Amino acid sequence: MNPGTTITVPVTAYDLSATLASGQVFDWEQHGSTWSGVVQGRWVELQVVGDAVVARTAAPQREWTWLTHFLQTGVDLSRIIASFPAGDRHLQEAVRTCRGLRLLRQDPWECLASFILSATKQIVQIRQIVRRLSERYGEPVAAGGDGARRFSFPSAEQIALLTEVELRSCKMGFRAPYLLGAARRVAAGNLDLAALGRLPLPEARAALLQLEGVGRKIADCVLLFAYDFPEAFPVDVWVRRVLRQYYFPNRHVDEAGLQRFIHRHFGPHAGYCQQYLFHHIRVVNGKVAGRTTTHAPNRKPR
Repeated sequence: MNPGTTITVPVTAYDLSATLASGQVFDWEQHGSTWSGVVQGRWVELQVVGDAVVARTAAPQREWTWLTHFLQTGVDLSRIIASFPAGDRHLQEAVRTCRGLRLLRQDPWECLASFILSATKQIVQIRQIVRRLSERYGEPVAAGGDGARRFSFPSAEQIALLTEVELRSCKMGFRAPYLLGAARRVAAGNLDLAALGRLPLPEARAALLQLEGVGRKIADCVLLFAYDFPEAFPVDVWVRRVLRQYYFPNRHVDEAGLQRFIHRHFGPHAGYCQQYLFHHIRVVNGKVAGRTTTHAPNRKPR
C-alpha cells in the first residue's frame, strides 16, 4: 500500500462539531468547518463532506485504523439511537438537537489524565491546562502548513518522571499530585490500563476508583470514552440536574435512587443517552463553550 496523507471515510450522520466540542476531548481546534488535533502522535485535520469524513495528515500514513477507531466511524448510530427508551420525549428532543453526535474511542491514559485535570474546571480552562502540559512535556509532531506547532499528550512514563512543582507550573493546581500519582502507578505497572477493557464493568470501575483524585464520575467518563463500556453513565452536576428536572420534577430522589433509575431506564447504550442529554442541555442553555465540570475529586487519606 502506498502511503498517503488524505483519506475519505464514508459515514452517515457524523457531526464533528457536536462530537469534538461535547466535553469528551479537550485539545482540538476548530477553523471554520475543519477541526484539527493529535491522535496517537499524529496530527490530523478533519472535515465532514457530504456523507463522509475527510482527513488530512502532515505525514504519510500506510494505514488509518488509528483514526477510524478514534472516530468510531464503523458504529451504526441509527441502531444505537433505536435502542433508546421508547417514548422518552426528552431523549427524542436531544437526538433532534444533537443529530450526528458520536462517542469517540480515546487512548485510555490520555483520557484518564485529561479527566483528572477536569475537576471543578470549565472546558476552556481544561483545554488550556492540557495544551500547556503537552507543549512542555509531550513530543512535537508534524502539523499542517499554518506554522502552528503541535505536541502529543505526554505518556504516563513521561509524567511519572516529573515533580509536583513542574506539574503545578502548568496551572493545574491541586490536581497535580493526583495526576502524578496516577502516572506513577501506570508507569510502574501497578495499574494495567490495557487490561481494564477485559474486565466486567464493576471491576474496571473499582480499579480506577483506587486512584486518588478519581471518583465515580471520572471513572465512568474513562470507561465510556476510552473503552467499550456503553452502559457507563457519567453523572456530574449538570447531568444530575437534568435527570432530576426531566424525570423527577417536584420529587425528591437520592443518589442511590438516581443510579437505580439510570440502570433501569436507559438501556444498553446508556452512555450515549447521557452524552445526548448532556450536550442537548448545553446547547439549549448556550453553554457549549464553557461548561464547568464540578465533580469533587476523590480524596483519600494519605
